[in-house]
Amino acid sequence: MLKAIRYYIEQSWLLIVSAFFFGLLLAVTNAAWSGKIENNKTEKLSGLMKSLITDAEKFEIVLKDTQIDLGKGKKTKTDIYKALTAEKSDAGFCFNAEGTGFAGKIELVIAIDKTCTKVVGFNVLTSNETPGFGDKIARSFYNDQYKGAPVGLLNLSKSGDDKKIDDEIIAISGATVSSTGVVNIFNNYLQQIKTHLLEKGLIQNVQ
Repeated sequence: MLKAIRYYIEQSWLLIVSAFFFGLLLAVTNAAWSGKIENNKTEKLSGLMKSLITDAEKFEIVLKDTQIDLGKGKKTKTDIYKALTAEKSDAGFCFNAEGTGFAGKIELVIAIDKTCTKVVGFNVLTSNETPGFGDKIARSFYNDQYKGAPVGLLNLSKSGDDKKIDDEIIAISGATVSSTGVVNIFNNYLQQIKTHLLEKGLIQNVQ
């Protein structure tokens, strides 16, 4: 009996030490890579913003940690970037936006014009949407519908003319949930972003 107790203690001690060692190893590895991962994401963000507002020379944060109400008691924060040309003139604004799709969180980079009246476009920063279906939110036949759309409430439709630029977005066949997720992201962010820009005097209220 005594031998059994001693054996149990010895084995438990080894398990505790092993758990501590591997936990420490994971923490060190995560700390070593977290900075690189964040830098890669920042570089990707910069590239995606540049691809949306092509005449921009640089992007500077004009509103940091801007609070966005996602509804149902959920809130998040985003940075708003102003795009500047080589001549230092305003070329528009960009910001990160997130929401829920079919397979989890979708993160977008959205660009709007300098008066905050029209959408310039969007790119997908991260997404786990289903290959061949939901991941088509990045394809031009769906993505292009947002280019020139009004900054206001967008509506999703299952049929219609996807070449017509207005407030109606035609859903991707077989991926209605993903399509809805993108439209919801726009509807959650656009008006709130516009309000923040107006309050800070970064744009004028255009009737």
